[in-house]
Amino acid sequence: MFFIPAGIIPVTTPTPILTPIEARVLATLMEKARTVPDSYPMSLNTLVLGCNQKTSRDPIMNISDAQALTALDELKSAGLVREASGSRVARFEHNFQRGIGVPEQSAVVLGLLMLRGPQTAGELRLNTERWYRFADISSVEGFLEELQDRAAEKGGPLVVKLPRAPGAREQRWAHLLCGPVDLAALAAADADAAQPGAGASMLLQARIDVLENEVAQLRATVHKLCEELGLPLPPPVSPRGQD
Repeated sequence: MFFIPAGIIPVTTPTPILTPIEARVLATLMEKARTVPDSYPMSLNTLVLGCNQKTSRDPIMNISDAQALTALDELKSAGLVREASGSRVARFEHNFQRGIGVPEQSAVVLGLLMLRGPQTAGELRLNTERWYRFADISSVEGFLEELQDRAAEKGGPLVVKLPRAPGAREQRWAHLLCGPVDLAALAAADADAAQPGAGASMLLQARIDVLENEVAQLRATVHKLCEELGLPLPPPVSPRGQD
């Protein structure tokens, strides 16, 4: 047993505050490690494609290679990402669980919150199916409550339970890895989503998301094969509605 001399306070490492881009890069690495292990660790090209997916992302982003590299440098300095060795092309992998000091189940919940924005415990259980299978919603709620009640000496809370949105039956949870949640901006987004016709639009977007997710995974596989074979990478596809 170790004893701490009187008057000496143990030093703790505070949880790093991430930028939205750093959170997206980190969460994308966490996602792909579990959902497409054959393409992991990730090259910069496949990582940027994953960050900019139109599916399973909230908000949708358009991150450049330079922005992703800057985020990777910051995440490496924080001990949350490391560069894999033994590859001709630079590849990156996350170190989230050890870097933040949480178990796998908590890491899964935090990763999904970083990727998809605030969600209820039920939504999280459904959305984590490909990452980790929770026994039931109460299991998800248990890990969320642990993250909310995380002691100050461990870095403090990592999630917060949000006020109930108008018309919603359940409260949502949000992560705190990017700092406190902007409740005013969140309320404005909820109001926009509640406009007439939003339900049909969301259904259509969900169908588009499924197709775009499949295309993104195929594109990542093609990029990996080109890199391994030394072939030129295919040109990027223009966004919808642009030449």
